[in-house]
Amino acid sequence: MNFFENLKDIYKKVSEVESIVYHNKQDYLEVYERNIQLEKEIEERTRELNIANKRMLTLQHIWDMMNASRPLQSVLETIVNNIQGELGYLHCNIIKKCEDEKGTYLSVLAQSDDPSIKRVNKLIKTPIQTRRLIYNEDSVYARAAEAKKIMQTTDIGGTLKSVIPETSDEIIDEVIHGSPSRSIITVPLYNRNSLFGWFDVFSSRKDLTEGETDFLTIFAQQIEMAITIAGLFEEVKAQAVTDPLTGLYNRRYFEEYLKKEVKRALRQKQPFSIIGLDLDHLKEINDKYGHAYGDLAIKTVAAVLKNNARAIDTAARMGGEEFNVILPGVESQGAMVAAERIRKALEDEELDTIGHITASIGVATFLEHSDNIEDILELTDQAMYSSKRNGRNRVTLAKPISETSWQEIAINTFTDILSRHNIPINQDLTEEIKNKLKNNENEIPKEVLYSVADTLTQSYNPLHHKGTVKSKVLLAVSLAKRFDLPKNDIDKLKIAMLLYDIGNLMLPRELLQKTAPLTEEERNHIKEHPIIAAREILQPISYVQDIIPIIEHHHENWDGTGYPSKIAREEIPMTSQIILIVDAYFALIEPRTYRAELTPKQAIEVIRQDAGKKWNTALVQEFISLIDYDI
Repeated sequence: MNFFENLKDIYKKVSEVESIVYHNKQDYLEVYERNIQLEKEIEERTRELNIANKRMLTLQHIWDMMNASRPLQSVLETIVNNIQGELGYLHCNIIKKCEDEKGTYLSVLAQSDDPSIKRVNKLIKTPIQTRRLIYNEDSVYARAAEAKKIMQTTDIGGTLKSVIPETSDEIIDEVIHGSPSRSIITVPLYNRNSLFGWFDVFSSRKDLTEGETDFLTIFAQQIEMAITIAGLFEEVKAQAVTDPLTGLYNRRYFEEYLKKEVKRALRQKQPFSIIGLDLDHLKEINDKYGHAYGDLAIKTVAAVLKNNARAIDTAARMGGEEFNVILPGVESQGAMVAAERIRKALEDEELDTIGHITASIGVATFLEHSDNIEDILELTDQAMYSSKRNGRNRVTLAKPISETSWQEIAINTFTDILSRHNIPINQDLTEEIKNKLKNNENEIPKEVLYSVADTLTQSYNPLHHKGTVKSKVLLAVSLAKRFDLPKNDIDKLKIAMLLYDIGNLMLPRELLQKTAPLTEEERNHIKEHPIIAAREILQPISYVQDIIPIIEHHHENWDGTGYPSKIAREEIPMTSQIILIVDAYFALIEPRTYRAELTPKQAIEVIRQDAGKKWNTALVQEFISLIDYDI
């Protein structure tokens, strides 16, 4: 009995062990299977992570390119090559929807550089990127744009046929059968809510996963951002070089382009011409009809210039009513023909309310009139104002720089100042002076200039004597010759002597004629007149730019105590030093509201006392010897 009970007990224990072993085996099997599944999940997650890393890397490339402000074409080409290379697509391109007078068409802006496109281009003969592609309303592009979502098509041949319908079926079949592409994924692209075009991906797979769709959506958004940034950059760039009213280039662009044209002309030894145009009577148009009609007149000039210019010509609005046109490779004779065509075309225009408008035009030619571009600009302006002075609505050819006298430059400058209304004198006096300048055929030009300068000075200084300006100029020239100044500098000095005090016209008359001592504030105000003359009155006139520094510094003292820049000694132009001493002498021998005039000898003594302080000692000595000889 005990034996059988022991045997039963042993069997029970064996069963328990077997049960434990079996259950442990099941646990081991479950652990093993879970490990296998986990390994598969790790492998899948690793693959997805690699794809995500590649996608993030591609997006980072786009972001870096946009921050680098590279041209759009360069950015788009790098984009399509990145995604094609990094994500394993066979070919990528970006297509733009375009419009012109012939209708809507497609143009490939960028495409990846790969064997697939090289093979297609070879088969269709003309590279697809250079073609005008057809926009078909039944194509995948039209459907994707209408649905505003990503679309995939396996009809590669039909898609190619839709954009290049003239391609034969045999060529289409050869393209398809030799290509590993199985589908085209088309992603619509938008620029500020308007359809820009499409991003195309040629894939070796027929399926499109949800993750791939999500990525291509994000990727397309990055492309759109690049396109938008590039568009804004181009707009800002265009605004920086174009005149907003007329759409012509502005002065900044003109000056930069002119530098390049000068280099080209010198390198090729080929002339070019500049046409300068000034709209006649703009102030009268503004006063009579309002500034809106003045703007209309200015825009009409711009339209005429655009319509009468060659593709290689460059027209610019220089400011106000002034325009310039560069004519590459054109000599003066051809430029005169072009200028007359512009003049006639403008005269023939009939504007609402205003009627007909005209312009005064000047022409100068680089390498013909001068090989210095500053001279050419000056000559163009002089010719233009000669047209204005001689009756307007005409074209004048510039004289070579060697034939242009200082008197002509001075007459043009006075005419320009009066025409621009840069100085506050009454209309009657303005017309009187303009008539003097215009009707000078029977008078010596420099005598007319002396008279005009005297008249302007008397308008703010009633005690000024007629004939004083001529005496000043002659004395200044004699002094300049004592220091062997070249003729060019002496001619500049003559013009500066006529203009140096013109800034006084901008100061209050009661201040200039005050009999009581001036306050510190009033003295400082008067000290501004060289700056006013240089920057407010003369700065807009291109052909007297080399006169401006002379006038601006004509109150600088030898010891640095003068104004406005407090420069000293040789820093002060000799011509400015001459003006200062001549001006001081005549101021001393003329009466003032606050004192009587001095005798010449008394004036010389005052000047002698300031030798080495206010004036260069050598200059004082030469000046005194000249005055002593005269008296």
